[in-house]
Amino acid sequence: MTEPDVPPLSGYTIGVTAARRADEFTALLARRGANVLHAAAIRIVPLADDTELHAVTRTLLESPPDQVVATTGIGFRGWIEAADGWGIGTELLRCLGTATILTRGPKARGAVRAAGLVETFTPGSEVSQDLLDHLLASGVDGQRIAVQLHGEPLTWFLEALSAAGANVVGVPVYRWTEPADPAPVERLLDAVIGGQVDALTFTSAPAALSALGIADRTGRLPALIKALNHRVLAACVGEITAGPLSRLGVPVVRPERARIGALVRTLAVALPARAPGYGSARERSNSEVRPRWSTASSARSHRPRWPCCGSWPTAPAAWCPDRPCSPRYRAPARNTPSKRPSRGCARHWASQGWCRRWSNAATAWPRTRCDEPAARRPRHA
Repeated sequence: MTEPDVPPLSGYTIGVTAARRADEFTALLARRGANVLHAAAIRIVPLADDTELHAVTRTLLESPPDQVVATTGIGFRGWIEAADGWGIGTELLRCLGTATILTRGPKARGAVRAAGLVETFTPGSEVSQDLLDHLLASGVDGQRIAVQLHGEPLTWFLEALSAAGANVVGVPVYRWTEPADPAPVERLLDAVIGGQVDALTFTSAPAALSALGIADRTGRLPALIKALNHRVLAACVGEITAGPLSRLGVPVVRPERARIGALVRTLAVALPARAPGYGSARERSNSEVRPRWSTASSARSHRPRWPCCGSWPTAPAAWCPDRPCSPRYRAPARNTPSKRPSRGCARHWASQGWCRRWSNAATAWPRTRCDEPAARRPRHA
């Protein structure tokens, strides 16, 4: 009879800080057996209610840009949808159609094409730095460039273009703020610091910045960094998301492609690999599955047995009757030979009264196996 397959993340607890697509991410983790603790570290301002985006859009319609940089697919689509809600969607598409459009990755490229527009350049690395290098190499002096932001100010990107002579307009397609109630995030941070979480995940750089900011204000940052450097695995969806953590010296694992599905697959490999004592998923299925941080986390099959009788160290009823700390132990008759306990249980018989029966038993005697007789020793007075 074959053993049932066990999900690779069974017994692991994973913290999720995502605000967008959190349900999809947690469902992928739960499908692989993980226990998920979710606390959104950011709150995204709806596009239709963002007056700053409306004002920037009006400015671009009055003075069309020469080049447009689209950094995220959801941000570009949201910009077009918000413009439709304001009644200026057609004008915005006409304005963008006259400009040279550059996209950071395939998602942004797909959103541009879905809007009926055509991009001219997309870096294969999906990294903003490569996109900036292409712009600077092509020459931007005197050009008006609209850069779609993705929750972060991208100050370094805008300053580099401005230093090269470009007239840069940042388009905040969506803004993020800290959650209205930080209590769930604080509880998640306490779980990470207390070792109750095996991995902490981030799917956006703003979420990482917000979580670190909350930890800093509440005095948890040093303990959080220490936990992420030792017990807890920090996992990010991409290089940009990992930036705030990497700057603090926190080791981060991330997939080759910046996708949440790839992040889940990376966790399914990285977590079991970094805890060999916990055993594989199949071995954990044969024991009580608990998180790795629990005091009873190791599989029962990996706990050592007593060499004298082969019993489990945590099962008193199975202890050897020759051991004084056993409930089945019977004291030997006065001045008669007895058997001493094994090397493995020295801390038990020494702490539970053996040295009260034998002179200097805990320190001076050579330790032998239970089946080896011991010489007579005078009892204490």
